[in-house]
Amino acid sequence: MIATGKMQGKVALVTGGGGAIGGASARLLANEGAKLLVADERPETAKSVAQEIIDAGGDAEHIAIDVADPVQGKAAVAAAVSAFGELHVLVNVAAAVTPDAPVDELSLEEWNRAFAVNLTGPFLMSKFAVPEIRKAGGGAIVNMASQLGTIGVPNRSAYCTTKAALIHLTTILAAEVADDNIRVNSVSPGVIETPRTRRRFDTAEEFHASRGKLHMLGRVGQPEEIANAVLFLASKESSFVTATNLLVDGGYIYLKRQPGENGNT
Repeated sequence: MIATGKMQGKVALVTGGGGAIGGASARLLANEGAKLLVADERPETAKSVAQEIIDAGGDAEHIAIDVADPVQGKAAVAAAVSAFGELHVLVNVAAAVTPDAPVDELSLEEWNRAFAVNLTGPFLMSKFAVPEIRKAGGGAIVNMASQLGTIGVPNRSAYCTTKAALIHLTTILAAEVADDNIRVNSVSPGVIETPRTRRRFDTAEEFHASRGKLHMLGRVGQPEEIANAVLFLASKESSFVTATNLLVDGGYIYLKRQPGENGNT
């Protein structure tokens, strides 16, 4: 993608920034001029993405973080401000891997961990980021939800419920900070080709055959396609967009509403 400077002069913090979607989002924001703090629970992947940005001529730092820990969340926001002077954009991508299990077999520990990372994490990161974004004169928060937050599937109760709640939290936060010139939106991807979504399949061919047909467009999405949505919501191009859940799902939800369809991510 040819850079157009849509994020020039902006500072962004991306949680889950070492992953496929978080990494693609961090790289694209940096390519458009933003200074990045790449945060991930896996320090080696956060460092790798930050280094890619630096090698491409951008400005980036990295930090290890468990977003469910308020001390670490507050430290990450402080690190972004310390490194780059201010903060304009928060992108909450970090999410827990939850097992496939019906409610009666899902452990309380697994349920609680999903809520701690997928919902409490964005709450904490927003709690600490909002005052800094306000000081900077405004900006944007982008929460990574899921199409499964709108239409759930069996055996994914923890994941689906946290994403549904995150969509609702997004609208509430948007109303709370609108007067501060802070916009808050969520992105709901369909099935995106990442190591996490492919883990249930032995081959790439099996993955594409199984998951591609769940979408109106007949294929799964790519991390870069979600990054484009993040860039739109983080930039001035979406200056009149807030409290919105942007579906980037290839028509998954439409087909899921038709009789006989099912799906999973």
